[in-house]
Amino acid sequence: MNNYQNSLPSPEQRVIDLLSRMSIEEKIGQMMQISYNQVTRDEAEDWVTKRHAGSFLHALGDDAKHLQELSKSTRLGIPIIFGIDAIHGHALHNGATVFPSQLSISCSWNEKLIEEAGRVTAREAAADGLHWTFSPVLCVGRDLRWGRINETFGEDPYLIGVLASAIIKGYQGKSLSDSDSILACAKHYLAYGESIGGRDSYDTEVSLRKIRETFLPPFKMAVDAGCATIMAGYESIDGTPVSASKKLLRDILKDELGFNGFVVTDWNNTGSLVYNQKVAGDMDCAAKKVIEAGNDMIMNTNKFYDSAVKLVKEGIIPEAMIDEAVKRVLFIKFSMGLFDEKRQAETAKMAHVFNCAEHEDVNLRITRESIVLLENKKNALPLGNGVRRIAVIGPNADDIKAQFGDWTFFSHPDPKPDTVPLAPTYTMLAGIKELSEKIGIEVLYHQGCDIMDTKVQDIKGALDVANKADVVIAVIGDCLAQNGEGKDRADLNLSGAQQRLLEELKNSGKPLIVILVNGKPLSVPWVANNADAVLETFNSGALGGKAAAEIIFGEINPSGKLSISFPYHTGQLPVYYNQLPGWHGGKYMDMPEEPVYSFGYGLSYTSFKYSNLTLSQTSCSESDIIHVCVDLTNTGEIDGAETVQIYVNDIVSSVVTPIKQLKGFKKILIKKGETKTVDMPLRISDLYIVTPDEEYVVEPGEFTIMVGSSSMDKDLLKASLTVK
Repeated sequence: MNNYQNSLPSPEQRVIDLLSRMSIEEKIGQMMQISYNQVTRDEAEDWVTKRHAGSFLHALGDDAKHLQELSKSTRLGIPIIFGIDAIHGHALHNGATVFPSQLSISCSWNEKLIEEAGRVTAREAAADGLHWTFSPVLCVGRDLRWGRINETFGEDPYLIGVLASAIIKGYQGKSLSDSDSILACAKHYLAYGESIGGRDSYDTEVSLRKIRETFLPPFKMAVDAGCATIMAGYESIDGTPVSASKKLLRDILKDELGFNGFVVTDWNNTGSLVYNQKVAGDMDCAAKKVIEAGNDMIMNTNKFYDSAVKLVKEGIIPEAMIDEAVKRVLFIKFSMGLFDEKRQAETAKMAHVFNCAEHEDVNLRITRESIVLLENKKNALPLGNGVRRIAVIGPNADDIKAQFGDWTFFSHPDPKPDTVPLAPTYTMLAGIKELSEKIGIEVLYHQGCDIMDTKVQDIKGALDVANKADVVIAVIGDCLAQNGEGKDRADLNLSGAQQRLLEELKNSGKPLIVILVNGKPLSVPWVANNADAVLETFNSGALGGKAAAEIIFGEINPSGKLSISFPYHTGQLPVYYNQLPGWHGGKYMDMPEEPVYSFGYGLSYTSFKYSNLTLSQTSCSESDIIHVCVDLTNTGEIDGAETVQIYVNDIVSSVVTPIKQLKGFKKILIKKGETKTVDMPLRISDLYIVTPDEEYVVEPGEFTIMVGSSSMDKDLLKASLTVK
């Protein structure tokens, strides 16, 4: 037995031994990630036996098992890492748990539940023979036109970093070598969602100072949480593609942040340098750029292999540079136990693990906490005893595909839009029907109209149904065709005939409850002004209808808070809460100053009173940690959960700083009539600015500390802090 095949030496020692035995072809093979659905079976086998591919994506079940068996027969027997886009659950595999989207669960503001969701996803993916998920997304969702807003944790870098760290811990478990742990992949490094005009994969015009201030902090938190891999984004930053940026990948990520995992390119980033972004004349030039920049694994650019081998053999790329990349990949493989007991997955576990009772319970709990009550005029919800008949109307009332959103078996890797889900699902209609039947309420249903096609409508039929009911629940929003890669929107208004449908339903005179099923915030000021109650569910996954019904009938008290703001109009963008001061007039002349709904906002069936904001110190230094305390009283009639939020404003600074920035939060349960003192730590070192020289500095001066129920000034208590 060679030393690297012995499980007793450390992963570092095993890497050194194995690397010394590898040919250049075997080394570069380890840098290759092959997309299984883009090659034939014979080609896939050749990539294992002849070119030593280090990783495959989109190979599931028996296909992955077969390729892993083949890897044993190669000269050195190096195992394969199998990756999958388990973005909100292992949802590309029909039958697995489908959680709400990342945007949806971010509205729970519940780190513990999000970590549990990561654990569930890891168990199910690992039972399928997979080792790696391309999640979480750390992009900052600030331009709502962007098609991938649904994949983000919202608009705030701090919240994104906290929730990403939680799900990373869930994916990776206590140890990467555990049988039910998988690799996390923080993406898309860096500022991918900030591209001009919300255009997916386009150029991002931001400075390095702005990168450090806004877009790098979540990735630093992910690195500190031990994230094993990071994905380089498609986009260019100020004209330089990220996968060709030594500054971003080597200098900042690896050297400065100390990231010791490996970097994988996004889908065909290397080829894109030639064919799309046109910064390389041929594949040899592109391969040289990505190697020198610090990419360790190349996703789905199969021509890279021959070019890289050629570049090394001709002395254009030093072999030591290849060794550096391969060491990182092999270190992860040894750390995961892929050379040992974890090499072959026990796929027989799938039947017992996929969407088991324990996993379904986690899904339901996080779905409940992710739904946000946006309006509740005259306590329209929960529905009272006088209701005998409900009309459920709208294009998303009974559409599980719209509810699932992107990155499920309906849409990836090979779209199967007509597939029937194997695990139990609840559309909004199904959830409302189930609970209604238990309490003797009749439910009527009509689709009303289509999301996209204005010709597909029967508003008269919908009105006939509405007129027979005591209350109308309209389920509207968007659909899968309006979300995802390459699906950026110029218009955030309700599409199809939805607006007309709502107006006619309102004119019926019946109480109007609106449920939003959507991948991103839409422009819905009419809904805000005219609906009696509004629930935001985003893409709520398999159990969204069940959780929404529980809230509608008062079995669950809603506790979600928005992680992202809603505009009045597409032209009002951007509306994120942490903007810079200095705008002449402070608003568009034809738009309100505030968004329709602000970051951190969400209602409850009870009420909370904030009082007695105190700081443990009002004068401090950079090295201090102070305690921010506030009394929180449940002044309503039922128990409820509230998310207490801390914001900070640097009153005068040497660079322009946001009007407020989230620096802490805590979600707590308070019984009716109870008062709790909420104590939250605040690290003064977190009050830094980034100077024009890209230095992190806590400047002396006055700060305003704000605590409350949302980012809106009217919801915040304020105290002063002096930093010496």
